[in-house]
Amino acid sequence: MSNLGIDQVLAQIRALSAQAGAGLGTKSLSASGASGASGASGALGAAAAGSAAGASQPAFGAMLKQSIDAVNDSQRSADALATAWQRGEPGVDLSKVMIESQKASVSFRALTEVRNRLVSAYQDIMNMQI
Repeated sequence: MSNLGIDQVLAQIRALSAQAGAGLGTKSLSASGASGASGASGALGAAAAGSAAGASQPAFGAMLKQSIDAVNDSQRSADALATAWQRGEPGVDLSKVMIESQKASVSFRALTEVRNRLVSAYQDIMNMQI
């Protein structure tokens, strides 16, 4: 993923974070029309806003678990569609299989990038001089 793509994902996280702080809520991964990345990353961005906003919103760990579960569900759905297409079940188009597979891939890559950023931030904090 290029730096430009990462910056776009981070911009989406910030936008969704602002929406969550304003009480508008975020879209779930399955309801997101743009891509799985915005749903997974948005949940993580909302988690950061929730931890700063107060006790009324879910904890960061709960939001992180929700986003991981959403990515897992996306991958399972894509796998189930691919298996159904391989079996030749009626009503399963190859284009639908490929789109779901790409959504799962993008959401996983976004989640991995968020994890990398969290690890990097943790390492920076641990390396600070007191």
